[in-house]
Formats: sequence, structure tokens, C-alpha cells
Amino acid sequence: MPPEGLSPQGATGQGLPKSNHSGAQTALDRSPSPSIDRRAIPADAVESTWAAPGGQSIRRIDWPAGNPPRGSILFLPGRGDFYEKYLETLEQWHRAGWRVTASDWRGQAGSGRLGDDEVTGHIGDFADWAEDLRSLWAEWKASTPAPHILAAHSMGGHVVMRALMAHAVDPDAVIMIAPMLGMAGPPLPLPVLHTVAKLMTRIGKPTRPAWKWSEKPGEIPARRRDLLSHDGERYDDELWWREKRPELVMGPGSWGWVERAYASSRAIEAKGALEGIDTPILIVSTSADKLVSHEAAVRAAGRLPHGELIAFGPEAHHEILREVDPVRDRAINGIAEFLDRVAPRTT
Repeated sequence: MPPEGLSPQGATGQGLPKSNHSGAQTALDRSPSPSIDRRAIPADAVESTWAAPGGQSIRRIDWPAGNPPRGSILFLPGRGDFYEKYLETLEQWHRAGWRVTASDWRGQAGSGRLGDDEVTGHIGDFADWAEDLRSLWAEWKASTPAPHILAAHSMGGHVVMRALMAHAVDPDAVIMIAPMLGMAGPPLPLPVLHTVAKLMTRIGKPTRPAWKWSEKPGEIPARRRDLLSHDGERYDDELWWREKRPELVMGPGSWGWVERAYASSRAIEAKGALEGIDTPILIVSTSADKLVSHEAAVRAAGRLPHGELIAFGPEAHHEILREVDPVRDRAINGIAEFLDRVAPRTT
């Protein structure tokens, strides 16, 4: 199992075509502002909590809308992630006029743990996260200006796709960054990998770690940066936040998480599961991803009736929104162009 990553399935998809998005600047310059402090909560942002089904307290962060408002973006991070890692992007969207919210997933970051320790990430079923999103979406949409956009990274993209399949959310558009629509690892059929994972949940506790993280719990694995970003300063931002807020630290997923991830992936791969989603969806993916399957992202973009793809190669690792400026700028500008087309300003 890869450290701090996801468990097996798929290859990295070398040699796949690039998107037809040029990445050119749009009328409003979305390039990174040097005045954005990635290691501070912006003055306009407010951290709070919301109550998920069952009463679980979940962290969130909100920025007010522009005047006039461009619309609203709800951002959801990946497995083991926390919204502090994406403050640069969230603040950038806010400065472009968007009303912005980001939320933890239950059992992650500063919203508790569902396993037996403070490091391993566990979930009973991915459908639990989709139901949490249903609840948050209903409240958030009713209190924010249109158009309403869902944006998500990695596992967040997976859960958003499940929520779309279940008609739990109805966004005007969706952005998926390096979505976990398939997992990188052994190139074995998904049913075989799922069967192995089910066996592992039966021969030991489902809450136990599915892969080795490091010799010392909480210690960052060697070469982890090589999986995530070419940008050393942006990578170090995460380490700074982990030290500043140690409750954010998470290590490997549990075997229960792995088994449920495979089960959920099979639901996404099922015939007709994506073909009935009418929402415009932009997928941003890289063939160099060693944590999630680029091929699965490309297949999904082709299956979705209104799917689009921005594809990167070896210039981008998994965390595309935390990459070096040329990569990140192309992604940010491509997202802005997509939203201007499919979710224009309503005021």
C-alpha cells in the first residue's frame, strides 16, 4: 500500500491526450496573488461547525459573497485532507467574487475519528459521507447565492459522484480535481481487489491500518512529497498546519475504508451509473498520478453526458491545486473558463 495514499487499482495512464482547454487567461485574472498567506485563516473567512445526521459536529469555513455575488462554491477535500491546505485556492475564488465554503468529512481533519486511534482513517460506508453531503447541501444552497458549484479533490470527488448518482445534490456545475474514481495500485480487476479487501476485513479488525505509514505514528513518510506536488513551499504549508493544528494529522486508511472504497468504486463503474448525470462536470486529472487512476477519470469524463477533461502529464502530481505555478495556473484558469461557460453569473 502506498504511504499516505490510496490502495490498489488501475495504472497511471501514460500517453493519454491532453484537454482541448488552452489554459489562457480569462477576462478576470485568476493567477495566484502574492498577498495570499497560505498559513493564515483569511480575515474575511469564518470557521465554525455544522451538525451532520446523527449530531456529529463537522468543521466548516465560510467566506462572504462578493458584491455583486458571482455565485457560491462548496469545496470538499480528499482522504486525510483538511481545508487549510486549500486556503490559497479558496481565497482566490473569494476574490473573484464567489461565496466560498469548505467542509471536513466526518471522521477526518478536525472532525473526529471513526476508528480505534487518532491516526487511521475509517468509515462504515461511503454512503454515510454522501448523506452528510446531502444534509450540508440542502442548508448551504438555501442560504447562498446562485449559481451553486460543487468542487472536490480526490476522495471528495468520489463522494460527490456518489451523491450525484443518488440525486442527493443538484449543483449547477461540478469541478473534480484528481478525483478518486479508481485507485492506483495492482492492475487487477476491481472485483478481485474488492474480494481481497473483504477477506482482510474478516481476518482482522476492519479498523486496523491497511498499509504502513511510518515507524512512528504521525511522522511524515519518506518521499511523500513525490506523490503530491513538485512545489516544495506549498507542500511545506501542509506540514506547518499539521504542527500548528495537530488534530488535523491523519495517516493510512483502514481495511474497512479500503473495502468500502472498492465497493463504492464498483457502484460508480456500473453500467448506466454516470450516463444519467446531467450536470456539467469538469474533471482535472494527471497521468502521473500514483494515488488515483487517471484512466478511470478519463473514462468517467467520456461516460458523463456533459463531462469535460483537463489532462496533465508528468508536470503534475496528485495535488494539482497545490502544484507549481504554471501547472496550477492552467488548472485555475481552465476551471474559471468552464464556470463562465456553464454557470454564468445570475446577477
